[in-house]
Amino acid sequence: MTNLKAQKRLAASIAGVGINRIKVVEDYIEDVQSSLTRDEIRNLIKDGKIIVLKKVGISGGRLKERRKKRSLKSEGKKSGSRKGKKGARANSKQMWVKRVRKIRAYLKWLRDHKVIDRHTYRELYLKTKGGNYKGVSDVRNVLIQMGKIKG
Repeated sequence: MTNLKAQKRLAASIAGVGINRIKVVEDYIEDVQSSLTRDEIRNLIKDGKIIVLKKVGISGGRLKERRKKRSLKSEGKKSGSRKGKKGARANSKQMWVKRVRKIRAYLKWLRDHKVIDRHTYRELYLKTKGGNYKGVSDVRNVLIQMGKIKG
């Protein structure tokens, strides 16, 4: 076997790839061995006597399958697949903001449709700000107990 180490190194440098991705066609080994300059190697690459192999990637099949399962309602989301704590998986501040915005929108709707007066609205709004209610259903239950809306 002839030593083509220098030629392969030059070809790799020219092509901008690693040495392992450079292959010499068996029929042209003598031509490659006799070439020493970068220009000669460049011409051999153009002629197809030295081949630059394509990059071998990693198959995404298993990842695609896992993502497909996770896109279903509850596949792959149960306790055995969880790694982070509850606060890491869903930011508690974002959850709070989402909850408060829903409650406030509900209160505004009630006020605008004359279901509650502005004093009740203000009272419930401030209690919402203080974290008294877990969600819209909690506010509904309070209003039912107050007799403002029907259950």
